[in-house]
Amino acid sequence: MGGTAKPGGTGSRLRRALRHLLTDHADLRRAIDPAALALVEAQVGAGERRHLAELRVALEPSLAPLTVLRGLSPRERALEVFGRLGVWDTEGNNGVLLYLLLADHAVEIVADRAAARAVPQAQWDAVARSLAQAFAGGQGAAGLQAAVARISELLTEAFPSAGAHRNPDELPDRPAVL
Repeated sequence: MGGTAKPGGTGSRLRRALRHLLTDHADLRRAIDPAALALVEAQVGAGERRHLAELRVALEPSLAPLTVLRGLSPRERALEVFGRLGVWDTEGNNGVLLYLLLADHAVEIVADRAAARAVPQAQWDAVARSLAQAFAGGQGAAGLQAAVARISELLTEAFPSAGAHRNPDELPDRPAVL
């Protein structure tokens, strides 16, 4: 289920905890401003008119340093967010979470059962790697928009919307900022 990308080493838990302590919502706003978030929201909605799956984007600047010291990985956090945001609870079991943990430049894609069966893992991994590289290179907003476009393409191929079968829009299109 899903894809993972973490460019560069995460270093020791202590260095990672410090990085999380020093990363906040202002850093996330600098990386992706409100106008870029509005574009992503529009992209998600447009994509969902072409396919029967659900895409949810979640952005998190950092984790609590004690959580990092306890060893919670970006993947484990993405799985928590997947459940918390109800991405697992779509009628077709084809919800997809695109999760970014800014402090780690970590990108996780968590796909529910039907989406994980329909889209090869290598494709999720490629999207996650591209987005992580964009963030590491200071091109977070453009990278996020490209990732949403690519995921929408993959979902359109796997779950095309045809005729009377329209996507009931089970999840919000607006990115969740945690």
